Amino acid sequence: MPGREHEDLVDVDLTDPGDGSIPVFRWKQAGRTGLATRRQLRDMGLRPGGQEPAARIECRGGQRFAWLYRIDLAKPKFAMTFAKEAALDKAMAARQTCGTCGRRYFHCIPLKTLGSCLECHDGTPADPTSYIAPAEHRLAA
Repeated sequence: MPGREHEDLVDVDLTDPGDGSIPVFRWKQAGRTGLATRRQLRDMGLRPGGQEPAARIECRGGQRFAWLYRIDLAKPKFAMTFAKEAALDKAMAARQTCGTCGRRYFHCIPLKTLGSCLECHDGTPADPTSYIAPAEHRLAA
């Protein structure tokens, strides 16, 4: 009978395995499924917004993975307030300021391993354009 050869075929939704488990995609297989990682959501100005992961994407033979979230359920990112900006600046200042000379660098200095900037540790001269003098501290953003 014509047409009976396709009777056993079933249309399958890749985003819903049916058994309650989370679907797993391999690297670059998620395609246009309406799912995104946290970083991809952030680049779109969104956040997961409390939703559970809808899927998982794996690479390196399953050794590395990222959760995928539904874009249609994502919410807008929270706006940066002055209080949040000040708190972030204070945290970054702790990582960027040398305790010996008081200079604040534009990069994090190795406080755990060396305890100070390179100039204070071993005399390696610092580029004057790579730090802010102690009297010039201000918000980084």
